[in-house]
Amino acid sequence: MRKSSVDEIRRRFDEDVERFSNLETGQSATMDAALAMQLITQAAACTTPAARDLLDIGCGAGNYTLKLLELLPHLNVTLVDLSRPMLERAAQRIGPLTTGMVTSHQVDIREFSPPGESYDIILAAAVLHHLRGEDEWRSVFRKLYQMLRPGGSCWIFDLVESSIPPVQALMWQQYGAYLADFKGEEYRDQVFAYIAREDTPRDLLFQIDLLREVGFQAAEVLHKQSCFAAFGTVK
Repeated sequence: MRKSSVDEIRRRFDEDVERFSNLETGQSATMDAALAMQLITQAAACTTPAARDLLDIGCGAGNYTLKLLELLPHLNVTLVDLSRPMLERAAQRIGPLTTGMVTSHQVDIREFSPPGESYDIILAAAVLHHLRGEDEWRSVFRKLYQMLRPGGSCWIFDLVESSIPPVQALMWQQYGAYLADFKGEEYRDQVFAYIAREDTPRDLLFQIDLLREVGFQAAEVLHKQSCFAAFGTVK
């Protein structure tokens, strides 16, 4: 199947702002979204309590940053997303809740090139699964390492696949049951269809190994439920 282009993915997200704007539930199409958001932001705050600068990659409507600002309210926030409507909603929600500066960039993370060691915390929620071949994964993970200051932390929540095909089938069955229970079989089929068109997730251990390969010394898995995982690292 031909994968969606960046522009096609952007257009879908342009029309889906409301679904990404619920701070209590997070992105409802992901399993344990609210728990993952809580775990990631708490981990970021406890490992990087003196943080000044936050980068939120694929920020959507800003839920993860809003949750982190409850714990670290003085951050300068840099938002990166493909979708201009998402960025506008995120900045609108975040601006009143931080005493720091809020900066937005409508750009693909693969093309985002800030100066090195610019951020104390990087959040990447439900975004890296859009990366394609191993070269892209390696390049972006290397960029995450380079953008962090020493002592900074990077936290990821994402769709992951299993390296064992029968386990992957089991996890996919569980996810399908979750989606059907949530909004019905038609919704399940809709979500599965856009995942097939847009996404190329990689397994959790591949990503953990890649974090170490690009320079991080340790990584921590905070939570895994079916085909979703929350994990991170400290530089």
